[in-house]
Amino acid sequence: MKKIKAAIVGTGFIGPAHLEALRRIPNIEVVALCEVNIELAREKATLLGIPEAFTFEAMLQNPEIDVVHICTPNFLHFSQSKAALLAGKHVVCEKPLATKIEEAEELVALAKEKGLVNAVHFNLRYYPMVRQMKTMRENGDLGDIYSVMGSYLQDWLFLQTDYNWRLEPDKSGDSRAIADIGSHLLDITEYISGLKITEVMADFSTVHKTRLKPLKAIETYSGKMLNASDYEEVPITTEDHATVMLRFDNGNKGSVTVSQVNAGRKNRLNIEIAGSKANFEWCSERPNEMWIGKRETANQHLMKDPALFSPEAAGLISFPGGHNEGFPDTSKQMFKEVYAAVREGKQPVQPSFPTFEDGLRELIICERIIESHKEQRWVKV
Repeated sequence: MKKIKAAIVGTGFIGPAHLEALRRIPNIEVVALCEVNIELAREKATLLGIPEAFTFEAMLQNPEIDVVHICTPNFLHFSQSKAALLAGKHVVCEKPLATKIEEAEELVALAKEKGLVNAVHFNLRYYPMVRQMKTMRENGDLGDIYSVMGSYLQDWLFLQTDYNWRLEPDKSGDSRAIADIGSHLLDITEYISGLKITEVMADFSTVHKTRLKPLKAIETYSGKMLNASDYEEVPITTEDHATVMLRFDNGNKGSVTVSQVNAGRKNRLNIEIAGSKANFEWCSERPNEMWIGKRETANQHLMKDPALFSPEAAGLISFPGGHNEGFPDTSKQMFKEVYAAVREGKQPVQPSFPTFEDGLRELIICERIIESHKEQRWVKV
């Protein structure tokens, strides 16, 4: 079978995560790593065992490369995705798809015009338990949905000295916690429940009004310590914490809270969906188990086991029950579906994976949430 050749653009935390997932799928070869700084690209390519290092522009000229993974800061997603599509490359883009709605709309239209495979890395859909919850809801096990309660809590920006490009609106956009992690939570809320968010009411808070920005580069999640003289104090305008009330198209309500300043919460997404027959609860820090709440019988605790799952969810499981799978496996499972479409050479009519249209949807919701916070009122999506 012919190998599909891919390039990864970006050398931070998520670029190597894409690489590791792709290397676990047969007949896919990552042949190029791209950075603005060619010396950094060469250094990282050597470290990661990737054959070639390119600037982005040089990579686009390489006819061997079939797929481009955009893993750069948010403000580059639109221009790089557009350039890759125009060069005839299939594109997998990190979220958000763009920092402006009109840019995302342009990418959706361009991808459709070109007929190329396009995907946004909403990989949290690919936890087997998330797919199991979705299929159980579709099979009627949840009943009518009364409410949804979700949270996504982290602590990597807990300290005033914690700093990253995501704190700079010119690189990340006008929202941080909502756009960065809230987008994942909102995506799986609609994905699992089958409901559409119709209105939002948001309230943000910035805990650290100023932060100490390092005067030299450090990598995300590196934990490296600097001296006082290595920092400068800068103002912060994006949110550390946000709470959003939701209205759904079935007439019922929900709420989500996101925070990047909750000590001890490393990467905790929790979602609880209350229905007329049962209550489903799942937490990403315990990804191989799900709680099912009952009123008139005993509650249930479902552990990940392909023999007990729906066929749709079992298809995302690579190991027998009792063998834990987690975050790295979600990207592998998503890319398996994306690259099946790449092998066919075109975007499926009804893709099973999250697409540019899903990226546009989340950007619209996030923009309405920002508008709601600024105006302190309910805003229609």
